[in-house]
Amino acid sequence: MADNTYDAIVIGSGISGGWAAKELTEKGLKTLLLERGRNIEHVKDYPTAMMRVWEFPHRGRLTTEMKASHPVQKRDYPYNEFAPDLWVNDLDCPYTEVKRFDWYRGFHVGGRSLMWGRQSYRWSEFDFEANAKDGIAVDWPIRYADVAPWYDYVERFIGVNGSVEGLPQLPDGQFLPPMEMNCVEKDVAARLKAHYGGKRAMVMGRSANLTQPHNGRGTCQYRNLCARGCPFGAYFSTQSSTLPAAVATGNLTLRPFSIVNRILYDKDKKRASGVLVIDAETNQSIEYKAKVVFVCASTLASAFILLNSVDESFPDGIGNTSGQLGHNLMDHHFRCGASAKVDGYEDKYYYGRRPNGIYIPRFRNLFGDKRDYIRGFGYQGGASREGWAREVAELNIGGEFKDALCEPGQWSMGIGAFGEMLPYYENRVFIDKSKKDKWGQPVLAIDCELKENEKKMRVDMVNDAAEMLEVAGFKKINTYDNGSFPGMAIHEMGTARMGRDPKTSVLNRWNQMHDVPNVFVTDGSCMTSAACQNPSLTYMALTARAADFAVSELKKGNL
Repeated sequence: MADNTYDAIVIGSGISGGWAAKELTEKGLKTLLLERGRNIEHVKDYPTAMMRVWEFPHRGRLTTEMKASHPVQKRDYPYNEFAPDLWVNDLDCPYTEVKRFDWYRGFHVGGRSLMWGRQSYRWSEFDFEANAKDGIAVDWPIRYADVAPWYDYVERFIGVNGSVEGLPQLPDGQFLPPMEMNCVEKDVAARLKAHYGGKRAMVMGRSANLTQPHNGRGTCQYRNLCARGCPFGAYFSTQSSTLPAAVATGNLTLRPFSIVNRILYDKDKKRASGVLVIDAETNQSIEYKAKVVFVCASTLASAFILLNSVDESFPDGIGNTSGQLGHNLMDHHFRCGASAKVDGYEDKYYYGRRPNGIYIPRFRNLFGDKRDYIRGFGYQGGASREGWAREVAELNIGGEFKDALCEPGQWSMGIGAFGEMLPYYENRVFIDKSKKDKWGQPVLAIDCELKENEKKMRVDMVNDAAEMLEVAGFKKINTYDNGSFPGMAIHEMGTARMGRDPKTSVLNRWNQMHDVPNVFVTDGSCMTSAACQNPSLTYMALTARAADFAVSELKKGNL
């Protein structure tokens, strides 16, 4: 475009940014999609997608060099030898942990849409009403009815498999046929239903994996290698879904290696004029102009951009007259639950490696239940049989060992809880100017912790898991609480919350900045509370909704 000018700029190409690009281009806007990392092309750039475990030099394990360059990413299982290039080099991109926060990131086109867990659950009316009813933080400026048609819209496009259950705390959606529970899971679901009278349900998980061909994409092959990129396009990602749609319009310009340093503000027009970009390869600074800016860089990266966008109008970060920017950071807390050995079923097995499990929706503090904490949790998990990689007692070498591994091992079942974290003002991020990244930018400092409400909840998260496995008839039950730090769930939310009052929130009901009406923030930053369901589907729905509003306002001349 002439003079680097576009109708719209989208910052970030992950789940939210991909959706923003699709919607804005399809509505006729010449759109610049900025991604700070490298380009990844669908299929061609998934180099390990078809490799076997034994084809990796270290069988998936981290080398000393990998551990040294990725001191944060190595803290948990996602970072390994199977797809190491999808995770950020922590030495190039440091941050300050005032309190421990595990920030798992990927800098490339598609962002974490290539690495996400694909669990796709709607929030319910209980979730959007929760802050108002509990009298904490601020009220959501929207309700389930506002988002429901947009849930429909994104589900129809991305493809979500699931079953219709009629549960008020887990609204049904536009589903492809569900994946199937295995024999153990089916029996457990029936026993829980009978014992709890329907007050606790175990359903098949709802995931953005295709169970039938959809929108030109292939069906899931039950390989469970999603984290390496799917050459079949069988799960939703920017590369498989939203980017091709945006490209097809002829209205998209994709620019990788483009680090957005700040949003530029025109004090006379009281609008954002564009963005300042640092070319990640040359360090050159470039300005791009646009009528509307969508901030979709992911929660913490978006918070950095907004806080770093300072001038005489906004000395504390663009759109921050409320003083709320950077505050109210949330994540889910997890890594606790129970597992059990399952006797019987030795003559039964299951098809392939299903990339999905079961889900037990929230039941605490609902329908008359009252605990010594507020909000609740849900469980993910499943049953399976030990495979060829297991140890065999008293056999660890020779022919007998090999023969034993030719037979599937014992059944077991595990369920792990994901709990809601409340929005606390003191859980925050801010700019740390004492430290610089590879490109000379200051870094983000993160000061966030779980508090008493979450700690009380975790007791139930463990005990209820054990109770349900006991109800299922299992005897050898082990409980665990491995501890959870914010960031570990990779469901970070908040820092630029939506609200009704400009004095107490950053965004209005349309994800539009109160102070700068042509800036929209639609990734996790916008969330006013965290619920306990995986949030990505909600980001997609809110993004599509905001894009529709933004284009309407542009046509009216309001932006």
